Amino acid sequence: MTSPTRQRGGGPGKRQGKRRDIHERALGLLAVRQRSRRELERRLVQAGFEAEAVADELERLEQVGLIDDAAFAAAVVESRIGVRGESRRAVGIKLQQAGVDREVALAALDQAPGDEQERADRLAESRAGRVSGLDPATGFARVSGFLMRRGYPPAVARQAARRALGLEGIEA
Repeated sequence: MTSPTRQRGGGPGKRQGKRRDIHERALGLLAVRQRSRRELERRLVQAGFEAEAVADELERLEQVGLIDDAAFAAAVVESRIGVRGESRRAVGIKLQQAGVDREVALAALDQAPGDEQERADRLAESRAGRVSGLDPATGFARVSGFLMRRGYPPAVARQAARRALGLEGIEA
């Protein structure tokens, strides 16, 4: 027995069924989280849909506003920089991996609040309490290492760790 959305055979109903399948898969992926056009394209092609059908579906979704790389980039910047405290460089790499156009990514990154050193200082302050019982060298290594893993340049990370731990006159 066939379902009403999928008909067997090679007639026009089969094409309509595939179109509905790709549409449902795309909406399902977008229901989980916002995605870039390129990210959605990769997932749909990996799922076995034909590239031409994927391109058509993405065009339809873009026309109705369900795919918007500028909005996606702004949301990633707000989440990664504003909430998680990641560096501009780390977020730029994330946007590049998601397939966001370079100009769109740069425009979103330009809207990031504060400067890199301020964000690193705030993040270091939030981590300083966790290392207060350790010797200064170990605490410094942990806080600066944490910041570097978040994508901050070593000089920025070290300066923020020194300030947060009260080690500003000490070179490490």
